Amino acid sequence: MSDRCAVVGNPVGHSRSPAIHAQFARQTGEDIVYERIAAPLDGFVAAVESFRASGGRGLNVTVPFKVEAFAYCRHRSKRAAAAGAVNTLAFREDGVHGDNTDGVGLVRDVEQRLGFRLAGARVLMLGAGGAARGVLAPLLDAGVARLVVANRTAARALELAALAGDARASGCGFEVLASSASAQAGEGFDLVVNATSAGLDDAAPEVDDAVYAGAPLAYDMVYGARPTAFMRQAAARGCARVSDGLGMLVEQAAESFFVWRGVRPQTGPVYRLLREEIGAQA
Repeated sequence: MSDRCAVVGNPVGHSRSPAIHAQFARQTGEDIVYERIAAPLDGFVAAVESFRASGGRGLNVTVPFKVEAFAYCRHRSKRAAAAGAVNTLAFREDGVHGDNTDGVGLVRDVEQRLGFRLAGARVLMLGAGGAARGVLAPLLDAGVARLVVANRTAARALELAALAGDARASGCGFEVLASSASAQAGEGFDLVVNATSAGLDDAAPEVDDAVYAGAPLAYDMVYGARPTAFMRQAAARGCARVSDGLGMLVEQAAESFFVWRGVRPQTGPVYRLLREEIGAQA
């Protein structure tokens, strides 16, 4: 009997995770089926418990339940603890294990697919919400020289600063700004990451033009059939290269697959297939 895995969220109908994991299963010979679970906003735990009781082995968790999933877990990985959020649940004999694969997905996509070296890089991250939480520690672990987080509200920025822990002690120049990125204009960044939700509405974050000028790479954590508003903005204002987050989606899924199955699938073929499918829908 095939092992059951799924993605749980609200909404979840748009998720490409079933297609991704179906490709991983065929590629590796692992016997799993992967479903979508649309949980009510006030019914996350009930939905997870029902899936677990029916024999479910693993869950991916998407918006808006990642923080609730963190609280639900009995065991948490170091990267989940650093993020304060969980996007991968594994049901084992000793309880529920929680992990966060978002950050490693971003790092692998940037370094391996895009060939961008993070060690020593000066990084500006726009936004301090849930997307930023998951990638903060992995960026620091990758050896960035400076990480600046720009956010409109002080509370979110300070919360993210607390999650950074001993970032300064690790040798990284870490700052959180409770403002737009305009305060950092002209200082020069190697990588600008959009972790805001603006792209979901095809909008770009408010950023001073000088932030993009001369930057080698601008990376949007969302993806689409066409370049996002952030990507268009960055390219128009002088950024040398832009990318969306489709590769991050595939890489974080591969890490979740490894957590569940102990096997690492090849991500390149799956990324190319998804890119072709999305492009055909444009």
